[in-house]
Amino acid sequence: MTSPLPIAVLLVVATAIPAFWLCRALMPLFLRYALARPNARSSHAAPTPQGGGFAVLSVAMGASLICALTFEIVWPSESLAVLIGMLVLTGIGGLDDIKPLPAIPRLITQILVIGLMVTAMPDTIRLLPDTVPLSAERVLAGLALLWFVNLVNFMDGIDWITAAELLPVWLVVVVLALWANEPALVVLSAILIGSYLGFVPFNRPVASLFLGDVGSLPLGLVTGWLLYRIGATHGIVCALLPPLYYLADATITMVRRALRGEKIWEAHRSHFYQQATTNGLTVLAIVTRIVITNLALAGLALLASSQSLPVSLALLAIGGLCVTALIRDLQRDRRKP
Repeated sequence: MTSPLPIAVLLVVATAIPAFWLCRALMPLFLRYALARPNARSSHAAPTPQGGGFAVLSVAMGASLICALTFEIVWPSESLAVLIGMLVLTGIGGLDDIKPLPAIPRLITQILVIGLMVTAMPDTIRLLPDTVPLSAERVLAGLALLWFVNLVNFMDGIDWITAAELLPVWLVVVVLALWANEPALVVLSAILIGSYLGFVPFNRPVASLFLGDVGSLPLGLVTGWLLYRIGATHGIVCALLPPLYYLADATITMVRRALRGEKIWEAHRSHFYQQATTNGLTVLAIVTRIVITNLALAGLALLASSQSLPVSLALLAIGGLCVTALIRDLQRDRRKP
């Protein structure tokens, strides 16, 4: 095939347009069948349709299949397992958006899907040193993917926040995959960027459409897999840096709630970005801070790809300081006395 970069740029445009129009076309169905009513987690006061992720995933998976058949690309051997996993989680998430499902069946489905993906990965894809047994790495990878799928869902609590997180991550994957000559990952990430950009106008504050579990679950799955793939090629630090704010906010919040004896799967407003809305920041101000931090993390990840382990760990520490500064800023009380 020709250079993947021009194709990637073309794919961003070619997927954004149909995703936008599909969101518009499906809006009456979302309003009728998938209306999200305010709850303990909500930042909205009025019922809002959800399900925009269905349009995003429909375009993304359709475009991926077309590219797989059209371009002479060697797709990763586990791509079919990833596609099946995305389809299953899209279905489960869609059902949950229409009528909430019990947590246990959802979790079991995720475990089965991720188990299939991890089993399908070739033995040559390693993130940890060879001194760690492959079976142990795969178990750890499965647990990490399970957590990543759910944290993307947990963190999708205010307008534009998922765009502020996932778009920089996918951009990092595009660049690193270009450097490593992995055209399949370039194409897939470009498709995800374009498909999501088609949804972004509907989710701007105050949103007229939410992503929904139909989008957050499969997008978390494919993004976690892309990060694993990039980490195997460029080092674990490159996989950790781009989603570091999401990892920190979701993990710290979950641990705190568990220590307080709260049910961590129930709706809440304990995330740092949610506290910021209570503390007087607007949604746009919060998202702007997250975007700036994530772009800094993206730059650090790109730098880490060509560095020795000690330098990469130093860059990870700098990323940790950036995330710490963001969290502390989000915790500041800006309400007038």
